Amino acid sequence: MDRLKQIETLVSVATRGSLTAAARAEGVAPAVIGRRIDALEARLGVKLLLRTTRRITLTHEGSAFLEDCQRLLADLANAEASVSAGGVKASGHLRVTAPAGFGRRHVAPLVPRFLAQHPDVSVSLNLSDRVVDIVNEGFDCAVRVGDLSDSSLVSVRLADNRRLCVAAPAYLQRAGVPHSPAELSRHECLTLSSEASQTRGWAFMVDGALTHLRPSGRLDCSDGQVLHDWCLAGMGIAWRSTWEVEREVGAGRLSVVLDAFAAPANGIYAVFPQRKHLPLRMRLWIDFIKHSFGDPTYWAVATGERRSYFLAPASASHFFM
Repeated sequence: MDRLKQIETLVSVATRGSLTAAARAEGVAPAVIGRRIDALEARLGVKLLLRTTRRITLTHEGSAFLEDCQRLLADLANAEASVSAGGVKASGHLRVTAPAGFGRRHVAPLVPRFLAQHPDVSVSLNLSDRVVDIVNEGFDCAVRVGDLSDSSLVSVRLADNRRLCVAAPAYLQRAGVPHSPAELSRHECLTLSSEASQTRGWAFMVDGALTHLRPSGRLDCSDGQVLHDWCLAGMGIAWRSTWEVEREVGAGRLSVVLDAFAAPANGIYAVFPQRKHLPLRMRLWIDFIKHSFGDPTYWAVATGERRSYFLAPASASHFFM
């Protein structure tokens, strides 16, 4: 017997109050409805309904299962409607936050395209390099670059992201080229300040092990774009993502150092709170940016050229608990 039909029958009986009413709505005999419920209970190994001649009552297990069944049927209806002509349209307001630099270059340009596809949706985009508390500050979704701290948030990996140590040629000519991460202690390092998102320090592979260092210097800032500008001006060495420095490296305005110690790529994620019912506008937004970032040609166009240490699309999404 079809499992979906069994679930639909349980929901119909529970909402209509009797087997007879559910059978009448479907145009079948009450015995057919009864056999479906019996088969569902036998398959699950639990009693879902207490049936008497006068009334039907859900058991404790039945009440919990009914809620899941209603959510499943609603999600199925939304999925079918979203791809059908004249189907249910996404609507409502979406609050999104992203790191300032990445948000300006790669999130903001996607918003008008998303709104063009979904005219009944509105978006507020917050750009900040601090770690935003999306639950307490009322955001629906955050785009985050780098390692994720332990949390109860759900994450979907959108793309891989590699970071590089870079410096202007003028700085390296003046201060010398570091040959190991340990030598960074003798250099001016341009770091994000403590309230920004780079909480674990700079990551390197040293003797086959992932190592995090907290280099220091006379300059730090909470704005990644300022660090980028200082680096171009020859003020020191910065640890930046490839999407930030690709063009400057290609043009010779910045040089990569310590590339032999580069850590494996971390990720670019969409992060959102746990919800029993994720609004359609949220699901469509996450699917939209994942599809956009998952297209390798997107990154080639976005940075103007393709290199061996380029960002790559994520292979799969996962939950980060």
